[in-house]
Amino acid sequence: MEPRWTEGPVELTLVRHGESLGNQADSAAREAGAERLDLDERDADVALSDTGREQADAVAQWLDGAGSVGPPTLVISSPYRRAAETARRTASALGVDLVLDERLRERDLGVFDGLTGVGIRARYPEEAERRTKLGKFYYQPPSGESWCDVCLRVRSLLNDLRHGFDGERLWLFTHQAVIMSFRYVLEGLDEEKLLDIDREVRIPNASLTTYRRDGNRLELVSFADTAAVDAADADVTHEEPQAGSGHDAP
Repeated sequence: MEPRWTEGPVELTLVRHGESLGNQADSAAREAGAERLDLDERDADVALSDTGREQADAVAQWLDGAGSVGPPTLVISSPYRRAAETARRTASALGVDLVLDERLRERDLGVFDGLTGVGIRARYPEEAERRTKLGKFYYQPPSGESWCDVCLRVRSLLNDLRHGFDGERLWLFTHQAVIMSFRYVLEGLDEEKLLDIDREVRIPNASLTTYRRDGNRLELVSFADTAAVDAADADVTHEEPQAGSGHDAP
């Protein structure tokens, strides 16, 4: 059921974090056919790459110009370093308050964290079979989260945002699976439609997904929009689809 928005923010923009060192390690591991990413940090501590910092600054520059209807009145971010760093570079440039909210954190992959699809199939063949049977949306990795679990976090956050933020423009800095979960909740999508969108679009780093209040609904205005990065002539980056790969794994 889609939430009703008779009050709350007039605009909600979801920003995927800039390219991270984890994204780069994922690409390198996939190209090498490796089972594990060459990365020692825990997922929460993975920093932005040089390109990711350029992308984050591009968002701030775009907002400081004529890139949107108006700048955010509040920035809310995942506490994970790559998202929080992207958010801070924007919030500090605009002089806007920043709040961290753990409900925007990346999906927890449990024992699969740091493994590629090759690694998962080699080390956990029975789990690979179980994922195939249950499907991407409902499958929960051992000690991790399903997409359904992420959707519950999103519903909780949206319920809070509907009260006390009337008329505000909120910018939420987060991760790929979380952005897809916002689409599922806000648009009342079903499993099939959500997965169709996920197959068709890989959400670029530092891209914008914007909703605007229209009556009692938040209507999708743009999805995975790279206008800010394009305007700064920075590199547009995203992961290639691969079941079970890396930090932003399906």
